[in-house]
Parts: sequence; C-alpha cells; structure tokens
Amino acid sequence: MDAARRRPSPRTVAPGEGSHVSLALINTAFALPSGPFEELSDAAAAHAWLTGRELIAPEVAVGAREMTQLHALRETLRALFEARIDGTTPGSRVLESVNAALARAPGVRTVRWVEGAGLVAAERRSGAGGVGAALSRLAEDGVDLLTGGEAGKLSRCGARGCVRLFIRSHAARRWCSDRCGNRVRAARHYAGRGGGGR
Repeated sequence: MDAARRRPSPRTVAPGEGSHVSLALINTAFALPSGPFEELSDAAAAHAWLTGRELIAPEVAVGAREMTQLHALRETLRALFEARIDGTTPGSRVLESVNAALARAPGVRTVRWVEGAGLVAAERRSGAGGVGAALSRLAEDGVDLLTGGEAGKLSRCGARGCVRLFIRSHAARRWCSDRCGNRVRAARHYAGRGGGGR
C-alpha cells in the first residue's frame, strides 16, 4: 500500500494550477479509475511538494504536525472554492480557518522616525516562518484567486468521479484534463453503441 501511495503522480496539471498554487494544493487529492490518489501521502512527499513550489527552503523540516496543517488547509480551501463555484456561503469555520492561515504570515518590518532617536524599526505583525509562512502564502493565493478576475472561471471537472477543480480557459471547457475529456467521450461512444444495438 505504501508503494502505491508513493508512486509518481499520474496526473496532469489542471488549467490554473501554474498560476495559482492554492489550486495545485487542492488538486493533490483526486480520484483515478483505480481509486483515490493522495499526492501528499507522507512528510517526504509534502516536503517535496512545498520545496518544488519554492514555498519552503529545502532545510525546513516537515513532520506529522505540518502534514496535518497542510491537509487541513487543503480541505478548507476546497470548501471555500466549492462554495464559490456553487454560489453558496461558506461556513464560519471555513473562514476562521483561512484567516488563521493568513495570520501565520511572517513578521513584516516597518520603520518610523522618532525625534531624538532617529529611524526606528519595528515589527508590524508576528507569525511563524517555515511551513507556517508557506500555509499563509497558500491561503493568500486562494483569497487572491477568489477575489480576482478569474474567480468566475473556477470550475469543477465534469468527468464522473473526478474531484479536481480548474480555471476554464474558455466557456465550453468542462474537464480538468484531456484524460478526463477522453474518458467522458469514450463513455458516450460506448453508451451510444450499446444503446443502438439493443
């Protein structure tokens, strides 16, 4: 079972993942004809995913706690994105969770001038570095997507059993990948042949 979970990801990149890392995070858990696939199956996989997107430095450790936080943020962002797609209001816990992730942003230095002391540096907000900062960046990216011009193009894949989300490049697009589109077309073809022969 561990070997199956560690196999390389068979998925293709869904439209929008390249410009929105939050969408890429949501799509790390998806379905295959053979069953569910978890791209962030263990700490090593999560570390590789985060470093591959330059969200953490290679020396930053990812353990069980960070994995739990990353999975929780993924589910929170999925709930928020699906609420947008469905035109529903997300639950208060979803918003609280996103705000908690946003608050993890590292401190931002500011300066002010004090008579007699000159330039004084201060920290405007405090927060975690490392994975905490990565979670904040993922949450910020999700908020940027949902409040930006592409929010109306956010869509759920129309292929049966697929749970991936994507940004439609044109109004007629219904699938997250050619693979899903081909599956749907093949199913229609076989259904049409079977129906015509009876």
